[in-house]
Amino acid sequence: MTNPKPSPLKHIRCVPGDIAPIVFLPGDPGRVKRIAAQMDEAHLVAENREYVVMTGTYKGVPMSICSSGIGGPAASIAIEELIKVGAKIIIRIGSAGGRQDDIPIGTPVVITAAHRGEGTSKVYLPAEFPAVADLDVTNALVQAARESGDEHRVGIGYTRDAYYVADQALNLILKDAGVVAAEQEAAVLFIVSTVRKARAGAIVSTDSNIWLPKQPTQEEKEALYKLGEKKVIAIALRAGQILAEKGI
Repeated sequence: MTNPKPSPLKHIRCVPGDIAPIVFLPGDPGRVKRIAAQMDEAHLVAENREYVVMTGTYKGVPMSICSSGIGGPAASIAIEELIKVGAKIIIRIGSAGGRQDDIPIGTPVVITAAHRGEGTSKVYLPAEFPAVADLDVTNALVQAARESGDEHRVGIGYTRDAYYVADQALNLILKDAGVVAAEQEAAVLFIVSTVRKARAGAIVSTDSNIWLPKQPTQEEKEALYKLGEKKVIAIALRAGQILAEKGI
């Protein structure tokens, strides 16, 4: 009697074998295809709600991509289910607002840790527990960024929930503390991965910056961001290759 085929997981619609050990986690479902376009090959595995999943190879290394939508709750679902079907390393490829006045729009930023200004991660661990990226994954991202020759930043991020609610007092505190980017998923990725014994890292392209003395138009911001996104994707793919070469 043969064992029954496992049922796909509820949200990402995947089973063991569908996902490579290295997975990229963009928020935007449209970014999945843009990441796949820089890989050697990739095919669609599943598509459900905000979760679009593709698997392929880059420089001979198996890699997968899974979008998560916006925010911590949706991201935590993707992360939990990806780990259940075999993900060992999850790297967020996203967008973020720059949080220092010397970070132009379109700058790749490697996030090493994150201020936990959202709610999802606090369900997993107390607020005092730090949200920190895996050291090996971060080192691979930094190495790849340096190899690229592109101007980039490395530092602590700020993960928040309410996109349209600004806490200016907190923004000033975090700016003075050296926080480099604000986004909505990194802290959740770091905390869930820590709890579930997976490795995680994050790299984003800045798409805005509240501290720039002169603000570009929305059209200029979008054009600059798109250039930055291409750089970030290339850096993340190279980081995945580095991790595979090191047997991590």
